[in-house]
Amino acid sequence: MVSPKYVCVIGAGVSGLAAAKAFSTRGHRVTIVERSGDLGGVWEPARSYPEVQTQSPKELYRYTDRAMPDSYPEWPTGPQVHAYLSDYARSFGLDAMLRLNTGVSGMERRADGRPGWTLALTNKDGAASIEDFDFVAVCTGQFNEPRELHCAGKDGFVAKGGQVLHSSKYNDPALTKGRRVVVLGGSKSATDIAVNAVKAGAREVTIVMREPVWRIPYFIGGLVNFKRILYIRAQEEMFPGWGIGAMSRLAHRIAAPLVWANWRGLEGLLKTQLKLKRCKMVPKERIEDGVNCSVPIATPGFYPMVADGRIKAVLGSFDHYDGDTIVMSGGERVAADVALLAIGYKLGVPFLPAAYQAKLVDADGQYRLYRLIANPDLPDLGFVGFNSSFCTVLCADLAANWLVRYADGQLARQPSAQQMRENIEMMLHFKRVERPAAGVYGGLCVAPYHYRHFDELLADIGTKEQKRGGLAGRFQPPDADAYAKFLASAPDYRAAA
Repeated sequence: MVSPKYVCVIGAGVSGLAAAKAFSTRGHRVTIVERSGDLGGVWEPARSYPEVQTQSPKELYRYTDRAMPDSYPEWPTGPQVHAYLSDYARSFGLDAMLRLNTGVSGMERRADGRPGWTLALTNKDGAASIEDFDFVAVCTGQFNEPRELHCAGKDGFVAKGGQVLHSSKYNDPALTKGRRVVVLGGSKSATDIAVNAVKAGAREVTIVMREPVWRIPYFIGGLVNFKRILYIRAQEEMFPGWGIGAMSRLAHRIAAPLVWANWRGLEGLLKTQLKLKRCKMVPKERIEDGVNCSVPIATPGFYPMVADGRIKAVLGSFDHYDGDTIVMSGGERVAADVALLAIGYKLGVPFLPAAYQAKLVDADGQYRLYRLIANPDLPDLGFVGFNSSFCTVLCADLAANWLVRYADGQLARQPSAQQMRENIEMMLHFKRVERPAAGVYGGLCVAPYHYRHFDELLADIGTKEQKRGGLAGRFQPPDADAYAKFLASAPDYRAAA
């Protein structure tokens, strides 16, 4: 018998909606607290930059129980994703669970000795309240707190009329018209904004990045959708995974020449298609050594604009401001009116007390999370959306379904605390020693092991079906409808008073 819980879901983005749906479906009472005035997380209109669109095709960027509209393009725009999330919330009654403009300022274990946490909540007027919950799902993800960059001379730059904005605050292209724009960062948001600034009529556009990185076009070779190359089991199996035995390691060594040729062929194709040599943006790193969640999609038009000089690319970072000029780490000076910082977000759970932070995150920033969802030393607490991937929505959906069963003791493979600790240590060793690229974003990256991660979650849940077989199953990208059927094959239950 599973007793109903009073559950707090922190965050109303993709992950928060997935968690709220999973817990409410199992009979729990859910409250979603969201510090902003709307749901959607990074897709909230106030946080979206112009012309933003998904990096993943719409059939990969969706919940298992709701497809995106047929009318949407293959790569939906920001407003379309927000509309999809809003419709999802309405359809499943999640909007009634929302408390907008409500932030979490702190949390502690309940003083009455009962399972759960006491949360300190603050509304938009600053009024504070205290509330007890039996379980808390942290769904703030990796794009929560904008990263800051403090450089000497910024005040003088602003005094001369210059503007410095994080990319999350850039929502009006008119800001760049007729002005000298400098974008800092190498992510897709950085290249998107640089291209948008050119289209908006900026006088000059410069992008500053530490080093060139491999970027994947939507269609490799202009013909093949990248999902059919990078999101398939056959490609994933080229990477040695965690916990493999001697025979698997031997197989990888035997196949190494073919795997090497595969990646060199892809690199050659990308160099030609994107004209990387002409742009002087050939990465130093081998593409397979850096495949993780930080490999961005190539913004259409970016490389042609670099090639013809509409966008100037500078390697380095900001060192300091000097009047209306930004001085780079390599000494180059770039005159600017607007500095747009596409430098990402800070990882962390700031409302979690320091003693618990130490249990969650190691000194080198690696997160101690079993299946990237739960920590055995943080009871009645779980994390949804921390399993980062280009299949963000699907990852969050499966993690949420795993977490509610874990919280209710209903996993088919319910782990003991010791089993969780041992697995965490094994995974940390893998990320630190065997595949350092897996350690990006605090080790909270699923790519390129999407299928391996999904297989583990479904096996834990106890689904009768877990993957598509045959040749097609090895060469097809993840299918959300298939995962809906897999989840439906798991034992059913509902909390009852």
